[in-house]
Amino acid sequence: MKDTEIHDTVDHVVGYADGSPTHAIRHARAKVVAATQGSEDGLFDPALPGLTVQERLLVAILACALAPAAALVSEYRARLESLGADPALIESVARGEVPAAASQRLAAILRFAHTLTTDPVKADKAALLRLKESGLSTPEIVTLAQLIAFVSYQTRVVAGLRAMRQAEARA
Repeated sequence: MKDTEIHDTVDHVVGYADGSPTHAIRHARAKVVAATQGSEDGLFDPALPGLTVQERLLVAILACALAPAAALVSEYRARLESLGADPALIESVARGEVPAAASQRLAAILRFAHTLTTDPVKADKAALLRLKESGLSTPEIVTLAQLIAFVSYQTRVVAGLRAMRQAEARA
């Protein structure tokens, strides 16, 4: 990517051409496009304290695998692989599993992500207390919940735009 190019994950994984009707519809609200990418950039910023980038990427992979959103799984998986993460761990999470070999902290994070993604009602006070018992601070728990909410939003945006792109291709 050239320095002057701006990476936009949604555009990348949807795979439409610049200037296509679907691309034009999405970019008609530049503030929304910028806010969406800005939220992602902030949530995955290595300078963000608390959860490690690897933990955040594993959560994103799991949430996308459970959605399912294969293109986003691939996107986040490639980022995590570039950091040298354990391939077996990545593969397990990409299948929507909480790996048995994960540390107590990571297992708690992934279990919470699984619960909040698949059965949000069960992501209750007891679930939050289990995160605290696994050593997560309140700011880390807030970041985790924000990350899961963002990825849920992102998967829906991508699914909608991909459906529009497919309809556009059939027209």
